[in-house]
Amino acid sequence: MKTIIGVRFRKPGKIYFFDPGKLQLNMNDRVVVETALGQEIGEVVTLNRKMPEENLKAPLKKVVRIATEKDIKQEEENRKKEKEAFRICEEKIKKYHLDMHLTEVEYTFDNSKILFYFTADGRIDFRELVKDLASIFKTRIELRQIGVRDEVKRIGGNGVCGRELCCCSFLNNFETVSIKMAKEQNISLNPTKISGNCGRLMCCLKYEQNVYEDKLKHLPKIGAIVKTEDGEGTVESIETLKEVVRVKLKDGDEVFYKKYPASEVKIIKNVGKEEIDPEEKAHMKELQELEKLEKIDVQNEHRDHE
Repeated sequence: MKTIIGVRFRKPGKIYFFDPGKLQLNMNDRVVVETALGQEIGEVVTLNRKMPEENLKAPLKKVVRIATEKDIKQEEENRKKEKEAFRICEEKIKKYHLDMHLTEVEYTFDNSKILFYFTADGRIDFRELVKDLASIFKTRIELRQIGVRDEVKRIGGNGVCGRELCCCSFLNNFETVSIKMAKEQNISLNPTKISGNCGRLMCCLKYEQNVYEDKLKHLPKIGAIVKTEDGEGTVESIETLKEVVRVKLKDGDEVFYKKYPASEVKIIKNVGKEEIDPEEKAHMKELQELEKLEKIDVQNEHRDHE
C-alpha cells in the first residue's frame, strides 16, 4: 500500500495523486508538485489515503515542497497576467477572423508556457495566431480545443437539482450517456429536461444505469403478455426500481389495470411495444441531434487522448 495525497490545481478541476514523502501536510495546504508541465502549485484536498500500488500510475510524482510566500505571490502574479493574455488573445482571434471561442488562459507556474483553451465546432487553423502570440509573450504557446462540457466545468454553475454541477464539484471524468438510458429509467424524453447546462445529456443519467440494466434483465418488457392471479394481460408500464409492473386486463368487455410485484407474474410472451413514445416522437429531431453531438464529443475525447 502506498500513502498518497490528492491535489487540485484549480477549482473546479480534476484531483491528481502525489507522493507526500516525509512532508507533514494538512488539508488545504498549498504545495508545489512536479507535473508533466513542470512544477505547479496546488491545494491539498485529500490527505494520506492508502492505495494499492498496482492501482497507481507509475511512477507517482512527489510533492516538492510546501508552497512558500514567494511561491504563492508568483501564482497570484500569474493569475493577473492570465487576464491580460486573455484580452490580447481575444483581439487576435478577431483579427484573424477565427471561428473559435476562448474560454480560459493558464500560465504554467514557471512561466515557461501559456495555454489557451478554446471551443469550436470543428478544426481551426490557428498557426498564424500562435506565431503572433509567441512574438508578444516571448514564451511557448499552446492552444487546446476543449468540449462544451469542459467549458461549463471551468465556468461553474448549478444544475436543475439546485446543487453545484457534478462536473464542478466531484466528477473528474466525463462518461458517455445516451437517450437509451433516459428511456430505461422512465425519464421524460423532453430534451430540455434531460440536458445539462452544457446543452448535452446530463451526466447523472449514468449514475444509476447499472442498477436499471440489472433489474430490467429480470423484468418483462412493456407490451409483454403475462399471466397474473387475475388472468392474462399486457404490461403497460414498469416501476423498475420497485420491480412492480402495471398490467392491462380484460373482464369481458371491461378493461381494467392493476399493479403486481414482478415476481408474481409469469411471462407468456416477452415482446415489447413497437410504437414510439408520444413524447419521444414529439421531440425526435432534437433527441437525434443530442445523440449526434454526444458521438462527436466522444470521438473528440478519444482523439485528444491519442
